[in-house]
Amino acid sequence: MLNKIKDYLEKPELNTPGKNNIWTDTHISKGMLESHLERDTDAASRPFEFVDRSVEWIRTLASPEKYKSVLDLGCGPGLYAERFYDTGYSVTGVDWSKRSINYAEECAASTGRNINYIWQNYLTIEHKNAFDIAVVISYDFCVLSKSERKIMLDKIYRALRPGGKFIFDVTTVKNLVQEENHEWEYHSDGCFMSSGSHICLNSRYYYEEDETNLTQVIIMAENKCDCFHIWHHNFTEEKIISELNESGFVNNEMYADVAGKSYIKSGESIAVVATK
Repeated sequence: MLNKIKDYLEKPELNTPGKNNIWTDTHISKGMLESHLERDTDAASRPFEFVDRSVEWIRTLASPEKYKSVLDLGCGPGLYAERFYDTGYSVTGVDWSKRSINYAEECAASTGRNINYIWQNYLTIEHKNAFDIAVVISYDFCVLSKSERKIMLDKIYRALRPGGKFIFDVTTVKNLVQEENHEWEYHSDGCFMSSGSHICLNSRYYYEEDETNLTQVIIMAENKCDCFHIWHHNFTEEKIISELNESGFVNNEMYADVAGKSYIKSGESIAVVATK
């Protein structure tokens, strides 16, 4: 156990995965779902009022009369998917959290919404010319390494029909935190990251070469030592355009957020509408 902890205290190489997966952990998924459903916060999803404005803005860009089908990647419990459906789109939602997908399916069944939900890692989708719009919202793009982003972009490009729109958002380099630190916490009765009594070591690391931060969470309890890596990559306009063009996307329009706020070059976030 001590040797394992000692290894975890070394700064990880860029984009090294943690031992455990935050997206599939059964305990974390419970807290994550609760955070998604917080109406007025952006702890997991955006506040519901913003989600409403976001879907309405997307409708003005790509109306369901012309762009009939939406692929919602990282759909969580279906907050965007439900609103897309109510706006007139045919909707497929994909998420890696079984708990969130189960919740979304139950909501759809209880309200009569015919939404296709899929429990799957969105990096493994295999659709071809099947959708008119694809969305990756709430900075999901930022958690992916460059190689993972290339996989995602290529798969989305194949999944879209010619002229289809890919809409997503990222944070900019203004969000970089250069300070590195470690913080110990003792939890006698569980926390967001783990149940039961445990010690939690939170570390923040900075990677200048890739404009990236890592939050590393080490959970130490009786007979277990878990390690989660939460990567967050930041972007410039030039970096985004380069990656999109490499996968074939064109006419990349920039906004400040996914509700259509005007783009500010010095802003903290960028929303992109790219075309196949």
